[in-house]
Amino acid sequence: MKPRHKRALIIIAALAAIGIAALLILNALNSNIALYVTPSEVAAGKAPQGQAFRIGGMVKDGSLRRDGLTVHFVITDLVKDIPVAYTGILPDLFKEGKGAVIQGRMDAQGEFIASEVLAKHDENYMPPEAKHALDQAKKNGSNNGSNK
Repeated sequence: MKPRHKRALIIIAALAAIGIAALLILNALNSNIALYVTPSEVAAGKAPQGQAFRIGGMVKDGSLRRDGLTVHFVITDLVKDIPVAYTGILPDLFKEGKGAVIQGRMDAQGEFIASEVLAKHDENYMPPEAKHALDQAKKNGSNNGSNK
């Protein structure tokens, strides 16, 4: 085999290896992306089907109940309510009436099965998407007089 052919084979093999590595990296990054969705968007059917996503809003007052290690509560954007089930230890700052962002998937019964619960760490902080959704919900709620 001529040296020119050997170099061509090495270059082709290197390009193939780089292409395979890039595909694996992009696949890993794509599987770790979690879109942010509001409870109103989930109720409207705009939530990703068959993949994990994040839902954020306020933990509804009076909705928190424990069933062994599983905690059930309702997350709301003051327009729509979504029931949530989480098995595990909740963050110390997690409370009713406070903001939270929950990652997980919807089940067939319409309950959000959480794999991770994040409580807001500061009274002044809220994810921009959650703040916008709550502001819109308050504005729409005051316009039509309904809260659900």
